[in-house]
Amino acid sequence: MKFLEPLRARFESWARARQPQSLPVRFDRRSIYVLPTGFGWFYVALLLGMGLGALNYNNNPALLLGLLLAGAANTSLFAAHLQLSALQITALSADPVAAGTPLLVRVHARAEPGRERRGLRVQCDDADATLSLDDGAGAADLPIATMQRGWLEPGRIKISTTRPLGLARAWAYVWPDLPLLVYPAPEANSPPLPLGSGDNSHARLHPAGDDVHHLRAYRRGDARSAIAWKPSARRDTLLVREYEQPLGAEIVLDWRRVVGVAYETRIQRLARWIDEAEREGRRYTLILPLQPAIGPASGAAHRHACLKALALLPRMAGG
Repeated sequence: MKFLEPLRARFESWARARQPQSLPVRFDRRSIYVLPTGFGWFYVALLLGMGLGALNYNNNPALLLGLLLAGAANTSLFAAHLQLSALQITALSADPVAAGTPLLVRVHARAEPGRERRGLRVQCDDADATLSLDDGAGAADLPIATMQRGWLEPGRIKISTTRPLGLARAWAYVWPDLPLLVYPAPEANSPPLPLGSGDNSHARLHPAGDDVHHLRAYRRGDARSAIAWKPSARRDTLLVREYEQPLGAEIVLDWRRVVGVAYETRIQRLARWIDEAEREGRRYTLILPLQPAIGPASGAAHRHACLKALALLPRMAGG
C-alpha cells in the first residue's frame, strides 16, 4: 500500500497541532485520528471480495461470515481509538547535553486506571520509543538529535497505536511549549587551562606531586617507586607516599583573552576549559561580554550556569 503513503502524510500534516501547547495535554475525540493500516486496507478488499462472492452465489453462510468479520474490523477501529482516549502527556524532561550528542527526552504520560493500554509508540522526527504504562503512569525516552547549541524545540510528538488487531492506526499529536537546553560542543583540541592567580592555598592529592602529604597502605597497582621502604620496614607493612600538588588560585576564563579564533570556536574552547576545570576540582570564574561574571565557584550547579550562559550567547555576534 505504498501508493497510500503520500495521502497519509498529507492527512497527518493537516491533523497535527497548529501551535505549541502548555502541558499537560489530554487527548479527546477531537484530537485522535484513526485510519486503516496497509493490512487494514487489504482486509477491506478481502471482505468486499467475500461479500460479492457470497451475493453472487447466494451463499448465506459466507455472507454471514463476511458480516461478522466486518463487525470485528469496525470494533477494532473503536478499540484503537480508546487506546489513546483520555491519555495525558503530563511533562517533558531532559538533562542538557553538548551539541552533537543525542538528547534523551523523557515523555511522561498518565492515563485513567482500569483500562489496559498496549502497543503505544512515541515518535518525534526519526526518534521512536515504546510508551509503557504501569498503574496508569509511564514514560518513554526519545533520543533526539542535536545540531547546535541553545534552546531546542522538540517539535510535534506523535503518540500512536495499531492495537488490538493491527487493522487501524490511531494517533494524536502534542506540541509541547517547552524548549530544551543544548550546551555548546567542547573544542576537540584546545590549549591547556589558563594559569590561576593569587594565593596557592588549595591543593589536591596527585601521584606526581611535589610535596609528600602522608603515607598510606599499599594498594594493588601502586608504582614501586612510590613505596616508602624505610617506614615500611619499621612497621612491617608496605606503605606508599601520597603527594600533594598545589592547584593555584581560581582560574579566570575570560572571553576577551581568547583571541585569534572564530566566534563559535571561542565558545567551544571555553566549554572545554569549564569541563577540564571541573575534572580537576578547580574553582573558576567565567567572564562573558555584557554579562556579570559567573563565579568563582565549582560544582554541578556552577558548571550548568556557565555552560548555559555560553549556550545562549547570540549566534550572529562578532568575535
